[in-house]
Amino acid sequence: MARKLIAAGNWKMNTTVEEGISLARKVAEASRNNKVLTILAVPHTHLFPVSKKIKASSGVRLAAQNCHHKTSGAFTGEISPAMISSLKITYVVIGHSERREYNHEDNALLALKTRAALDAGLKVIFCCGEALDIRKSDSHVAHVKNQLSESLFMLSATEMKNIVIAYEPIWAIGTGETATPEQAQEMHFAIREMLRKKYGKRVAENTSILYGGSVKGSNAAELFSQPDVDGGLVGGASLNADEFVTIVNSFGRKAG
Repeated sequence: MARKLIAAGNWKMNTTVEEGISLARKVAEASRNNKVLTILAVPHTHLFPVSKKIKASSGVRLAAQNCHHKTSGAFTGEISPAMISSLKITYVVIGHSERREYNHEDNALLALKTRAALDAGLKVIFCCGEALDIRKSDSHVAHVKNQLSESLFMLSATEMKNIVIAYEPIWAIGTGETATPEQAQEMHFAIREMLRKKYGKRVAENTSILYGGSVKGSNAAELFSQPDVDGGLVGGASLNADEFVTIVNSFGRKAG
């Protein structure tokens, strides 16, 4: 399997800079499977200081949690893709469910953000997923297809090499609920089929698709064992170094 296995921790709005440096160091210095790409999505205030305190040889990569769709301008409180790129940061998270809900980011805006991020040389962790009412109405596959079609599918096959997709069942984030491994596999397979129909087999087979719904040390191995689940976008569990490292090391034979 050519696609990357990825454990990405999303710290959200947590930790002071000092706490963040300590947490990142613990992850970077821990014994981790080097066949798994470890990414930490840290608050904007942490990007520079954390990047300076962890060794490049650790293999840990950093991600910004968001970016603006413009390179510069009168957008108080925002951060541009060019600013992130200038810090030598590799990744940016775009379209997280909390940004969609609380900041009313729609598919058209996320398309602009994705375009701007790629133009600045960043790789994108693009989030998609459905709320509970959509899941209950059995329209979740169509909903996710619409998200991808309106925000990603204007990209070329070459540009898709710089995209990681993170599927977030919103009903399983911060609720204590988790999609069953079978439910996760169903959606990941459906997303891969969407990629196959749009771009062909090569793009579909080489795009990493992460699961982002209450991944923990206790359920990661079973989730990651599914054939189309290439890792996780981890929230709360990524704030505990030991648990996050357990998640990083939960890929079993896939990372063997």
